[in-house]
Amino acid sequence: MTTSNWGAIYKKMGAKPVVNATGSVTLLGGSTPAAEVKDAMDAADSAYIPLIELEQVAGDRIAEMLDVPAAYITSGAGSALTLATAAFMAGTDDDKIEQLPDTTGMPNEILIQKRQRYWYDRCLELAGAKLVEFGDENGTTQDDLRNAISDRTAAVHYVVYEQKPTDPHVLTLEQVIDITHEAGKPVSVDAAGQIYPLENFGKYVRMGADFQCIAAKYMGAPHSTGFALGTKKMIDAISRHSFVGYEGRRVRGIGRPQKIDRQEIVGVVAAVDRWLTLDHENRLSIAEGQSQEILRPLQGIPGVTVSLNTNTKGHQPYGAFVNVDPDIVGFTNEDLVQKLRDGDPSIWTRVPEGETRLELHVFGLSDGQADLVGKAIAAAVKGG
Repeated sequence: MTTSNWGAIYKKMGAKPVVNATGSVTLLGGSTPAAEVKDAMDAADSAYIPLIELEQVAGDRIAEMLDVPAAYITSGAGSALTLATAAFMAGTDDDKIEQLPDTTGMPNEILIQKRQRYWYDRCLELAGAKLVEFGDENGTTQDDLRNAISDRTAAVHYVVYEQKPTDPHVLTLEQVIDITHEAGKPVSVDAAGQIYPLENFGKYVRMGADFQCIAAKYMGAPHSTGFALGTKKMIDAISRHSFVGYEGRRVRGIGRPQKIDRQEIVGVVAAVDRWLTLDHENRLSIAEGQSQEILRPLQGIPGVTVSLNTNTKGHQPYGAFVNVDPDIVGFTNEDLVQKLRDGDPSIWTRVPEGETRLELHVFGLSDGQADLVGKAIAAAVKGG
């Protein structure tokens, strides 16, 4: 599978390293910086620099590369969501910036469609905002949005998963932008993983959204990095609420705990540059090959149904679907997940929420591990 020093640094501390067949999940450490990114981060060690200046020039560089008005590097996409919410409510008013998370006297409602509620919308509440649903479980109409917007509205939020089937019962982003802007309110978009195809990278701001977030970990940047894209007005406000605004401007905003270092900022710029010039056909070919390696040992095993995940959009291309028949193999898909975790080495995968089968991704696998994962699943099934 791997060299003898695989995970040695963790073992030395008494922790157990795992084979990551789940993907780029925060629970397992998110990402491994690409070689070009590591080189850029090492080069950043050579000198200190005022981070107000570095954030500005780094954001300008990313905005230029993505053809958007402005950008700002944050400690992950979740941080970008929180800072954006603060900016929607308090803007650039220093007194209000210091007042948060007390939102007295400010618009503090973030509107979101009922059918678009999701795990990470919690990040929108951390600066003191209140999430307000519009529409219902059956869907949303344009009048639902028009009627929901009020003086209390700070922004309307929208989440994008280009790799998933379109939900015909929610308003489109175009509709949300038109209606919300007509009412004089801004639009926020969570597009954390929408980095491929390249035309999707930053697309939502180019469509007219005031803000969108990106998780830089998906492009080979450090796990703890992301960035905001948006209008110049929006990004200026975000900068004032950030840890840099707290220290450089001596204004006590909510962003102080969400600090990143100069090495990470430089690493994000390098990651974006690398991503835009990468041979994506080769990247996708490698991912497809790894996925087929997982599937190969599982072909023809009674009670096991497997298929290739053919998605190439977003941040985790290809992968494998695995489903076991408990009447034949003697245990469920959830049992299989636990068997793999209990093995040596421990292999982590999952049955995603709302799904019934294992969904494996190759994002976190190193050389030789795809074959190991497939053989481990085969052994678990054959062993009963």
